[in-house]
Amino acid sequence: MVKVTPEEESELLARAQKAKVSVPRLLVESAMADGRETATDRQELAIELFGAFRLLSALSNNINQMAKAANATGDLPENLGVTLGEVRRLASRIDGILDGFDAR
Repeated sequence: MVKVTPEEESELLARAQKAKVSVPRLLVESAMADGRETATDRQELAIELFGAFRLLSALSNNINQMAKAANATGDLPENLGVTLGEVRRLASRIDGILDGFDAR
């Protein structure tokens, strides 16, 4: 059993709720993390990374369609610049997600 002040208990409950784990799980993961991210942190980062890759897949499909249209007509699509900007932003987001993982 761990004794904490009411303020500490409130903070632990808030952090556990945010991480969607129990307080005991939060304490175990925090103790075992040794200054690195916890298993819950890694899971959240992995979920975000998979979401970014799904978006990247959709963007690559759009770019392929634009390339096909440009090859057929000789004209660049009007929204090509916007789409390429989205690719750049997504690449930066993926870099940020990967920076969230501790180097092993």
